[in-house]
Amino acid sequence: RAAGRESLRGGSSDSEAENEAKGKLLPKKPAWVDEDDEAEENVDMTHRYRRDFMKSDAEKVLTKKKLKRRLEEQFQRAMGGVPAWADLENRKKSKTTASDSDSDEDDDLLCRTGNFISNSESLPRGILKMRTCLPANQERFANGKLVTVQFHPSAQVVMTAGHDRSVSLFQVDGIRNPRIQSIYLESFPIYKTCFSVDGEQVIATGTHHKMFFVYDMMSGSIIPIQKVRGVEERFLRNFELSPDGSFMLLTGTSGYLHLLSMKTKELISTMKVNGRCTASAFTPDSSKIYSYSKEGEVFIWDVRSRKCLHKFEDEGSLEGKCIAVSKNNQYVACGSASGVVNLYTTDVCLKENRPKPVKAIMNLVTSATCVTFNPTTEILAVASRETDEAVKLVHIPSYTVFSNFPVFRRKQIYLAQSMDFSPRSGFFSVANNKGKALLFRLKHYSDF
Repeated sequence: RAAGRESLRGGSSDSEAENEAKGKLLPKKPAWVDEDDEAEENVDMTHRYRRDFMKSDAEKVLTKKKLKRRLEEQFQRAMGGVPAWADLENRKKSKTTASDSDSDEDDDLLCRTGNFISNSESLPRGILKMRTCLPANQERFANGKLVTVQFHPSAQVVMTAGHDRSVSLFQVDGIRNPRIQSIYLESFPIYKTCFSVDGEQVIATGTHHKMFFVYDMMSGSIIPIQKVRGVEERFLRNFELSPDGSFMLLTGTSGYLHLLSMKTKELISTMKVNGRCTASAFTPDSSKIYSYSKEGEVFIWDVRSRKCLHKFEDEGSLEGKCIAVSKNNQYVACGSASGVVNLYTTDVCLKENRPKPVKAIMNLVTSATCVTFNPTTEILAVASRETDEAVKLVHIPSYTVFSNFPVFRRKQIYLAQSMDFSPRSGFFSVANNKGKALLFRLKHYSDF
């Protein structure tokens, strides 16, 4: 501030002089400079995790600074530009002009991806207008079955992962879907992968491992989490991430649920259901967890206290398989081994021990192994990985199945392993046992 005072003494005291003085403030100096950080260190680009970043065979070595720039370029390419949260200059400008840019911000909101309804008209029942695109992973099919397909939370990117130990990222344009990159986890057949809520990390668990991996998309590093202290499990397979980005829930054996900090990957607490837990889901506000047991009971947990708030029986369920909570927190879908998917309203689930479903979806003849809602809670996708073409899309307001999907007498899907909707429902993808992530454009929704 001393520099500001000196300039004020030498000039007039009106507002122009004050503004000029503020502009002459000296930049802040770092309190500490680490010589090791400043030193130019070379990085071996021939390493298997970094080969994709080479632009030519001559680039066998890069400085850390150049590699960082290369990673930033690739990330921006994948994100379609610099994300708003990563652009410091724009964030500073937005703070100073917030009051007079409300209308501009509203326009910008309509251009961004996110959980917003992109069409003012509600989705009609009966026929779902859609177009079959090239598979999302057309440029690199998996060698064997895919276990995960998931859209990035904020970029036009889709991730696939399979038993061939690969995780791949693709740009979604519905035409060519170019591959961004693939990473390989040696001796680690993948059970499940998931984007972190901020889209900067990928979590991957294996089929027969205690450890799991964290792939940092910003730095390009693959971090093994060898063991979580306090978690005694033979395998760590199924998991869920809380929508607020704070928690990771590991499904253990014998009914144990391990709640981890997403930031540190350390154990916070362990909960236990009666019997064996087969699936779990966070509520959209991350305040509760619904855990579905093999015995057909659903336990509702308070995340803050880790206490069981309520328990109810899924009607007619002999063995629980999968569970999902809608994005508007209005519905819970429970899929069982009989193939029946019961749809409940959440308020009834919190009060009654034997709630009646608003709809029992009986279109699957084998175990319901996957259920997921679209972001607007207008579609519920249900599937079984035990029968070819066993995928149904349910129109939520009317609880009726769309009659034109899958296409009659045309084998296309085979065994569905995983499903996901894009952030604004413009696309729907199904990962199958043939290594393909089938991609469909849902025409009712105008945005990605």
